[in-house]
Amino acid sequence: MEVILTVEHLRKHFSADPVLVDVSFQLRAGDKVGLVGPNGCGKTTLLNILAGREESEKGTINKASGTSIGYLEQRPKISSNQTVLDEAKLALAPLLKMQHEAEILANKLAQTTNQIELIRLSTQYDQIHESLQHHDAYHLDYRIEKILHGVGFADDEFTKPVSALSGGEINRLNLAQLLLEEPDIMLLDEPSNHLDLPATEWLENFLHDTTAAVILVSHDRYFLDRVTNRTLELFHGTVDDYSGNFSKYSTLKEERLTVQTRTYEKYSEDVEKAKEFIRRNHYGMKAAQAEDRRKKLERLLETPASPPRKIETPPMHFNKPSRTGDIVFRCEKLSKGFVQGKPLFQDLTFAIERGQRWAILGPNGCGKTTLLRCLLNEITPDSGQSFHGQGLKIGYFDQQLHVLDDSMQVVDAIRPVNKKIFEEPARRSLLGLFGLTGDQQLQTVASLSGGQRCRAALAKLSAEDANVLILDEPTNHLDLWARAALEKAIRDFEGTVLFISHDRYFVDRVADHLLIIQPNARFKTLEGNYSTFRYMVSKGLMADPFLTDAYLDRKAAAGVGKSMVSAIKQNPNRHHKEPLQKEEHWKNQQRNQQQNQPGKTTKTIPLDSTQTKKDKKVRKFPFRKIHEIEEEIFARETQIMAWNEDLLRPEIVRDGERTKAIHLEIKAEQEKIATLYEHWEEANELNW
Repeated sequence: MEVILTVEHLRKHFSADPVLVDVSFQLRAGDKVGLVGPNGCGKTTLLNILAGREESEKGTINKASGTSIGYLEQRPKISSNQTVLDEAKLALAPLLKMQHEAEILANKLAQTTNQIELIRLSTQYDQIHESLQHHDAYHLDYRIEKILHGVGFADDEFTKPVSALSGGEINRLNLAQLLLEEPDIMLLDEPSNHLDLPATEWLENFLHDTTAAVILVSHDRYFLDRVTNRTLELFHGTVDDYSGNFSKYSTLKEERLTVQTRTYEKYSEDVEKAKEFIRRNHYGMKAAQAEDRRKKLERLLETPASPPRKIETPPMHFNKPSRTGDIVFRCEKLSKGFVQGKPLFQDLTFAIERGQRWAILGPNGCGKTTLLRCLLNEITPDSGQSFHGQGLKIGYFDQQLHVLDDSMQVVDAIRPVNKKIFEEPARRSLLGLFGLTGDQQLQTVASLSGGQRCRAALAKLSAEDANVLILDEPTNHLDLWARAALEKAIRDFEGTVLFISHDRYFVDRVADHLLIIQPNARFKTLEGNYSTFRYMVSKGLMADPFLTDAYLDRKAAAGVGKSMVSAIKQNPNRHHKEPLQKEEHWKNQQRNQQQNQPGKTTKTIPLDSTQTKKDKKVRKFPFRKIHEIEEEIFARETQIMAWNEDLLRPEIVRDGERTKAIHLEIKAEQEKIATLYEHWEEANELNW
């Protein structure tokens, strides 16, 4: 593939220590690159330099001729009095201008009679027309609506003034504008922030399919796995290049780290041996040998081995918990809502046993945090009861981090109320386990960054010696390595855990039970993790809670048939059932209906006859209802999505035979879908 961006020896300081020391890499057309590194390593700084927002002190950036770069920053600012739709259109201003020019030329062509002028205008019009076709500019309205729907805007929000948008909505609008611009290189800084799960999955698919090159910064490991095919690790001001997505990078990183460690240890050992030999024999009988060793030592020191690029993971841990009763929480017909007649959840009945790790899943606004507050007795349910087991010591992580006093020093803010004797050295040691060291421990809580504040709250949670952890979005603001450390700490914790998280990778690694709340106030419990949940949905064994009406409307706008969407809305569970109803069963139902109509003479109608008045064309396929075919297409396409997700799993990537088998299954399923589309077209034409 053509190299479209070359970065050589970039350097950048903000203080005495450089953020970027010597950054060099190349970007090829179509590359999907994940840029990873610990918090504060300079990822956003690098993107700003690539986008031309900041200057580097040293180094060069060379773009291929005509290459355009678009940048999505974490906190974009849009100041406008226009509507969402009009603001989105600004991203296509050059094409809209070109359309207008084409209309003017077409009018001139219709009016001119001068032959020379006619040729000139025709040539000019053909050039513009070709450019418009190349950019698919004759479907701009459709593209704008499709992308606005994709990032989560509903139809009634298109006319909303930009000045009335929230910060999250501004982010989504900025993302839509970038996707509409379709630059050759997209620089994306946390693009999935503020997106719900359907919008995140839509963006994953969009970025996977786009021909543009992408450099992506994200803390969402599931997102990185789905989108990227290459990983750049930024650490200590330099970049290491890895092929593959985040999971592949993690594997290769361990292998490379092992080699680097052995090489560095061997180098250090050789240096120390040479120094010791010189020290002991410099004036003795082996002085000549010592001089030879001195020369070898000089050569070694001229080309020192680099220390291993080990990104330290904070050794987080939670203390061994005291024992609770066998049942920790039990809810019986629990219901709660804040709007009359619109419960967030109702008749919620489940039990959590000691040692289990439960994740609560559901779309935004479905009542997940409200449920936690009901369990904590912070709010009263409308009906039903929740019961606590024996011996519970609950530790609660609030996603707003209100447990920390902003005015206090960190080392004092983590002192729990129930521990009168908890000396400062012990508290400082605990903060170190959660990655807060040195002067960070003496700062006020208000001066901490989001990630540091989150670590301090987790340290306080550990200090409380709880035997039940209730966590509301504990991975917010944590970098990839801190998330991995928290995963391990929770898996090693012998108590009970109940948590909410939008981090699908985190849910996959931590949860062994799921409580899935759906927007119509129904619920389902499931033993397993996020992969189990997606598998159940793909097999049609349970409904997808994230398929809200708004999402289905966006799917319809993105190209799903209206009749399919209507069928799903009328019966949310129906599209998950395997469409195995046979043609003969349907015929029998029709005949029974005819025979049971009173006062009418039964007349046998050959339902499949090619001689009926309304069905003169010979059928290629057996009779099936249109919505049944649509449901089967939906189920099979969902299955393909699940297999594609499987192909990203490290254990399957390493298994060549399994990978080959999945590709064959996908191919066979695609052939069946192609046949189903033919069947659907015939049914639309001939069914009555």
